Amino acid sequence: MVALVLVAVALVSALTAMRFAIHGQEVEVPAIVGLTPSDAERALAPLGLQIDAERQYYSPQIPEGRIMTQLPLPGTKVRRGWQVRVAQSMGPQRVAIPDVTNQSERAAEWNIRRRGLEVASRAEMQLPGTSGDLVLAQSPPPNASQVAAPRTSLLVTETADPPSYVMPSFVGQPLGSASHTLQDAGFKLGNITMAPPPANANSTSPTTAESAPVPAPSVPATPPQPTPASIIVVQTPPGGQKVLAGAVVNFEVR
Repeated sequence: MVALVLVAVALVSALTAMRFAIHGQEVEVPAIVGLTPSDAERALAPLGLQIDAERQYYSPQIPEGRIMTQLPLPGTKVRRGWQVRVAQSMGPQRVAIPDVTNQSERAAEWNIRRRGLEVASRAEMQLPGTSGDLVLAQSPPPNASQVAAPRTSLLVTETADPPSYVMPSFVGQPLGSASHTLQDAGFKLGNITMAPPPANANSTSPTTAESAPVPAPSVPATPPQPTPASIIVVQTPPGGQKVLAGAVVNFEVR
């Protein structure tokens, strides 16, 4: 029993000490809205807190250069070393929002930045009949008033990818019909070559020297040429491969 009592007392003492240690490091966040960043930093430093100015906004109520919002809010208890995030006022809006629609993205960004504004984000979309890198829309709109932040978002056209297809197999089909099918679909006919003859095409059965006829003088034969009736034996790209519109297709025929 004595041992159990001692263990319980030690456990309670440890928990109490831990609680005091934890709460001893906690401080209350002061109100710094309306102060300049340097004044706010001097108010936070004795409490072991740091300031993090992460945003700037227009405000007709808060003078330019002063803090307009803070997080955590005043009165919140935090541990020493905590960062207090603040937004700084830029005063009333004095810059007109430029109209950058129908401009290239580069020209639009230049027109925005030279007025002291920022490009907040950009989105892309494909629009048939338009070239790429063209500003379609913006937010806030041109000449908008009571804008909260000095940032403009852009919607920019993107160059459309050429359509893609799955190449059909023309092996075993006549060259003439395959060529018409390809050209009607917008593809280009490339090189047409004759496939080499099979390995046993020129082999003959063995004969005796007595029965072998004397070969007559031969005239060089004209190499065969592809005709519309030639049968396709190899195609490049092969059937089943993904190809873009206007791709070149090569055939080997017999």
